[in-house]
Amino acid sequence: MIKTVRMMLTCHWSGRRIQRYLDADPAALLDPDEIRRLEAHLAECDKCSAAAAEYRQINTALSRWAARRMLDPTSVTHMHQVVDRIVRGELQ
Repeated sequence: MIKTVRMMLTCHWSGRRIQRYLDADPAALLDPDEIRRLEAHLAECDKCSAAAAEYRQINTALSRWAARRMLDPTSVTHMHQVVDRIVRGELQ
């Protein structure tokens, strides 16, 4: 029972730090002891390591989404005009 309670407390402690650990935000850095403790916990706890993996997937998805370039509105308008001219038979 003590082992279970200890694990629950460690999971709670870790859960509050996983995002900071993964973000490595200079404004909210973990100290080296916290990093070691968290990494040790993630190595043995499936629940917390799954949460970390989920955060990584979300971060990757958001990074890809943010990196996408939006189309230039002028180019889109031009393409609409070209298609309209093709439909009207003005271009072949």
